[in-house]
Amino acid sequence: MNNALTPIGYIQSPFKEKFAVPRQPGLAPSAIASISLCGKANHEDSVRGLEQFSHIWVLFLFSENKEKGWTPTVRPPRLGGNTRMGVFASRATFRPNGIGMSVVSLNAVRVEKGHVVIDVSSCDLIDGTPIIDIKPYIPYSDALPHARAGYASHPPKTLNVTFTDAASRAISKRENSAHKMQVIKEVLAQDPRPAYKKEKPDHKTYAVHLFEMNVKFTVKADLITVTAIETASDKDRVYPQKT
Repeated sequence: MNNALTPIGYIQSPFKEKFAVPRQPGLAPSAIASISLCGKANHEDSVRGLEQFSHIWVLFLFSENKEKGWTPTVRPPRLGGNTRMGVFASRATFRPNGIGMSVVSLNAVRVEKGHVVIDVSSCDLIDGTPIIDIKPYIPYSDALPHARAGYASHPPKTLNVTFTDAASRAISKRENSAHKMQVIKEVLAQDPRPAYKKEKPDHKTYAVHLFEMNVKFTVKADLITVTAIETASDKDRVYPQKT
């Protein structure tokens, strides 16, 4: 019996690198993405009735980590990046089988040029991520309001985000500028820096690749300032082969 996992599709998202991705789904609700089905899964019948649900579970492969292996313990960012926990007590991306899962909002199901496309939002997947399964989210069984969440019992602290005049002018010239600015705010408010950098003076300028942009920012106390918006280059990115 062949147990190899075959992708049923690939996602197109504004997140072009791991550094830009929110650490959990739902933290950047304005982040819109599309899942294009492929192979035998690319059939209208495979999504019949899916539009009846407001949210879906998306199972995917941590494709950028598959060659890096895993260890039994990890350092969750929620614990400051210093305390080790078991990999199965975390949502670390380095896992024995490299499988991830996210709940996302389902916006639309459509057929475009012979391809079934599922539009979603509130996602946390890197552009080009292979999707291995999709399941409807069922509130009466999947939502457990009294569940315990251990060290992740509260939402992460968010920071304020502002733009310099130069950065505001730069993004205003881009298509869908208001939407892109909102996504930038939601992503940076989560403070994507390594956990050990937080709560300490930090004079470094960082950059995240979102959409077609290289977004540069600095952090001072509880304020993130976007200092520049530049056109990013995809020349160093390797996209998976779509079949």
